[in-house]
Amino acid sequence: MAQATYDVLGVGNAIVDILAQAEDAFLEKHGMAKGGMALVDESQTHAIYNAMGAGVESSGGSAANTIAGIASFGGKTGFIGRVRDDEFGKIFAHDLRSLGVIFNTPAATSGPSTARCLILVTPDAQRTMNTHLGACVELSEDDIDPALVGASKITFLEGYLFDPPQAKDAFRKAARLAREAGRKVALTLSDSFCVHRHGDDFRELIANHVDILFANDDEIEALYGNRDIDAAADKLASQVEVAAITLGAEGSLLARGTERVRVPAVPTEVVDTTGAGDLYAAGVLYGLANDLPLEQCGRLGSIAAAEVISHYGARPETSLAELAKEVAK
Repeated sequence: MAQATYDVLGVGNAIVDILAQAEDAFLEKHGMAKGGMALVDESQTHAIYNAMGAGVESSGGSAANTIAGIASFGGKTGFIGRVRDDEFGKIFAHDLRSLGVIFNTPAATSGPSTARCLILVTPDAQRTMNTHLGACVELSEDDIDPALVGASKITFLEGYLFDPPQAKDAFRKAARLAREAGRKVALTLSDSFCVHRHGDDFRELIANHVDILFANDDEIEALYGNRDIDAAADKLASQVEVAAITLGAEGSLLARGTERVRVPAVPTEVVDTTGAGDLYAAGVLYGLANDLPLEQCGRLGSIAAAEVISHYGARPETSLAELAKEVAK
């Protein structure tokens, strides 16, 4: 097997995040469920955007955030996701490429505009998301680059992208190509609502195509019908090589074979929880791609998650590679 060029390749939603602070009254006025995520159409997107306060725009999307985190650790990364040839598509591509991420998916020249996620952060650090999926749900098998998959140690699939039938086909193609090349496949379940909608498909994907799985306690309950985390870890360890289950302030549980590792969360002042799970995955995947012990992989995940929740936005503002060095001293 040829030596891999990249540590992790992400396949997911290409979304531009527009993040602003807001009071609870703003959410109530616009009928938003605090702390939730709602899908909105293009006209709703414009209405909310025009009513929001000053915001910060950056490329986002769950898997893309993870890839950005791995790049901050010093990993070599790539990303596959669909944007439109518009202003927001250019913002997304520029942001990723500026981090050293390989992003070569051709922009669509027709159809829906580039996806946007309007994120309102209230004073209690809760984030409420309004997402216009736009062009990203048009991702298809044709967008999966066999050479890029084959050159990546791990291909990381984003559960949020599992709704459209063509995206399911793209996932399976990416997983098949990775396996054929002797590489690993990782999956994040992304959201308990995704699991409720596609439980059988996710269970089939996990059993037959996934080596590394990320889930939180809510997603575990949606997957198995209860919140018995230890039992879930045992079951997942019989199906995948590594299972990483996040438990909020209680840290995380990682399972590999008969090995079980509990890793505490890194204490920090919580400003904005956006991207916590994405950056946790970044630390674990970076560690696994570099053959680090499971406990160290979990610690890197906790470090990355703590950094991103200490400020607004879903991307690290401090070099994760430098933070990892400080912790290792």
